[in-house]
This record gives sequence, C-alpha cells and structure tokens, in this order.
Amino acid sequence: MRSVRFYPQAWPLHTAFVISRGSRTEARVVAVEIEENGVRGIGECTPYPRYGESEASVMEQIASVLTAIEQGASREVLQQLLPAGAARNALDSALWNLESQLSGQTLWQLTGIAPLACISMAQTLSVDTPEAMAEAALAHQKNGATLLKIKLDDRLIAERMVAIRSAVPHVTLIVDANESWQSEGLAERCQLLTDLGVMMLEQPLPAGQDESLENFIHPLPICADESCHTAEGLSSLKGRYEMINIKLDKTGGLTGALVLAQQAREQGFEIMLGCMLCTSRAVRAALPLTVGAKFIDLDGPTWLAQDVEPALAFHCGVIDLSTSQ
Repeated sequence: MRSVRFYPQAWPLHTAFVISRGSRTEARVVAVEIEENGVRGIGECTPYPRYGESEASVMEQIASVLTAIEQGASREVLQQLLPAGAARNALDSALWNLESQLSGQTLWQLTGIAPLACISMAQTLSVDTPEAMAEAALAHQKNGATLLKIKLDDRLIAERMVAIRSAVPHVTLIVDANESWQSEGLAERCQLLTDLGVMMLEQPLPAGQDESLENFIHPLPICADESCHTAEGLSSLKGRYEMINIKLDKTGGLTGALVLAQQAREQGFEIMLGCMLCTSRAVRAALPLTVGAKFIDLDGPTWLAQDVEPALAFHCGVIDLSTSQ
C-alpha cells in the first residue's frame, strides 16, 4: 500500500521573468510524494494558466485519483486516469522517481537511454528594452553561454534583435514569440531573423491559427510549443512546423513525452526540449529526453533565488551531470 502527499510551493525568482503574456516573480509549483515500503518518490509540476490550470485545479485532479495511486496504479494506468497536463506530470514523475528508488536504477537506466555527462542548453532572455536585452546577452556570453533563447512580444522586434546580435555576434540565437504575432508581417519578420542569423523561431502565431503556416515559405525552422501537447496532435502540425517543443507539463509526464518524441522523429520533426519555471526536480525528470534534442531549454531553475535540494549543477548554458545522475 502506498501513501500519497501533495502540496503547493512558491519559489521566488532572483529576477522578474517577462514574456509576451505577462511577468512573473515566483515559480508556483505542485509537488507530489508517493511513499511505498519506506521509499519515497517525488515529482513536480507547474500549473499553467494559459492551459486553464491553477494550483487548485491541479490539486483537485490529483485528489481525484488518489485512491487509485495508493492502491498501486502504474504509470500506464495513470495515462488513462488523467488527461495530459500538469497534474498527470507530477504523478508520473513521482512514479518514475519511486521506481528508480525501489529498483536502485537511475532514470537513464529505466528508460534504456545512455546517460550524458554534460548537457548544453539555452539561457533565456526575458522581454525588456533593447539595451537591457543586449546587456543581458553579453553577460550570459561572458559567463559561458553559447545558445540564447530570446523572448519577444509584438513590439520593438527589429530594435531588440539588432541590439542583441550586435552585442553577441557569434552566439547562437533562437527566438520565442509566445503566440504574440499575427500572420500579417510574419514573412518580413522571419526574413529579419534569418538575416540576423537566428536559427529557429518558436510559436510565432496563437495556437489555433496554425493553418496560416500551411504552405508558408519561411527561411528558418518554426517550432510548435503551445500548438503541440501530445502525440495525438502531431498530424495537424505536418507541413506547418519543422520542430516541436516537448515539455513534461504538456505531455503529462515522461511516459507520454517519450511516446511523443519517438512519433515526432518518425514523422520527420526535430525535437526541442523545454520546461516551465520550476525547480531541479522537474528538470531531472526530463533528462532522458535531452538525448537527440536539437535545442535544450531547461534553464527554469536558474531563474530561482534558491533551488530545491538536491539541486542539479547548473552553470551558464550547461547542466553538469558528471557527479550525479
């Protein structure tokens, strides 16, 4: 028999995180602990209002399947008990972690994926003035970052991007518009980004307007984030996107994410791996997906004033796993 505990947490950020749809000063997560035979597995999710989620709704979903989990429901059964989303992710992650603890195997071993000792990842620049974003880009470069993810809204696009590129002429840049653009003027913006050497554009249009990308000729890859949650939605993205952003809070955990990654590759999509604002617990649960990903965006914990313990070893643009898996 298992016991399950779940609770919300707030983790203050050291700097405000600003994207097109608003600003945040803390990461609000829900943690789940599942104990069995004196061994505890823990998982974490970040409820996302954009997807109709809140701490209350996520905890209500977790409570609705509490009896089944306590009676031994497996990860496979969990996929049928809850829809994809943050609540299922927290439970799925806790069950993976519990199995790891009970079996004495790492998550890499459980998934059959060869572990990495070091993971190169993007450092994110949140929306700010052109001057401030350029300064932040240069500071990240000096600290060792080689890949920057630029958050943009619908204003000052050329000014911000030119300032950033001038400050860091040799750093790889990717751009995330978080659904803030419209189809009108998109071609010109794609060309501007290409001229500045940007390697990928993420979710420029609102989810639900993907048809505007049908037969849209664009000079750089476009990645689906808000438009891609699970493997079931892949067919509608073909011919519109070249890449998908996989996040455990969208797929409902690693179990669903592994299926999405496999099917995406089979259908010709490249993979980006992302996260929400979160602690190391959430990033650790996603690590097996880093293998083969074109871009890795797991810097959520680096925005925290203080991370959970034990924390992953984050450096600017790098997760060092050489001493701990």
